[in-house]
Amino acid sequence: MPNTLCKSERLDKKKVIEKMFAGGSRSFSVFPLRVVYLPVEGLEAPVSILVSVSKRRFKRAVKRNRVKRQIREAYRKNKHELLQVLQDKEQQLAMAFIYLSDRLTDSAEIEERMKIALARIKEQVSL
Repeated sequence: MPNTLCKSERLDKKKVIEKMFAGGSRSFSVFPLRVVYLPVEGLEAPVSILVSVSKRRFKRAVKRNRVKRQIREAYRKNKHELLQVLQDKEQQLAMAFIYLSDRLTDSAEIEERMKIALARIKEQVSL
């Protein structure tokens, strides 16, 4: 499995996104991230992700884009264990990462929180 985040791993289907936020999905917080995930079928990749940073928290697009890059990079580096579990169970997930803090965070801290979040999702999927 390549260590990349390709286009098929990005969540862009409007119906899936609406279904995820309308209800029926599971969510939890690992500050500064809120993770929302929903088991789905018919996606191209085992996991499709969506990254959201509120304009209310960061007015400048430069800062929003920086946080999004940090989250995507942390996910890209740590996604392999979750992908392995999903492929073994033949499941697919749609996930959203929502940034909650109104301060910039260094990449190492975001990566630590991402590891915790992915481990928690892996536990839930394994049940």
